[in-house]
Amino acid sequence: SRGKTRELAQVRLLVADFAACYHFYAEVLGLKPQSGATEGPYEKFSPATGSAGIALQDRSMMAEVLGELGDTATGHRSLVVLRVDDLDAYCAQVTGRGATLLHGPAPMTDRMRVAHLKDPEGNVVELQEWLLLRG
Repeated sequence: SRGKTRELAQVRLLVADFAACYHFYAEVLGLKPQSGATEGPYEKFSPATGSAGIALQDRSMMAEVLGELGDTATGHRSLVVLRVDDLDAYCAQVTGRGATLLHGPAPMTDRMRVAHLKDPEGNVVELQEWLLLRG
């Protein structure tokens, strides 16, 4: 239908060090890259299941279109959230591959446990394990 949003295609992070971020999302977090463009300027990553994805784009490329994006990014503007089946096991895997946990694993609510880390650009990544409802 005309004039309406069709779908959320992706969330894209603008990054200055594309290669380091590519390595983090592919090798540390274990997400699947779409094309294998390790040097950029663009790549989309997806988990093994589900339709959601996240993309990286070289910040300088977007700055050619929107000049203000050439400024150095400051502050936290986004939070990447990944749902995992076994938070403790996944945290052990990613720390073994070089990630540093900032917080957790720890309960967030009675239905969810979380852990937090940062990618090479300082974007916060939240790992979630959803707990079964207790009756």
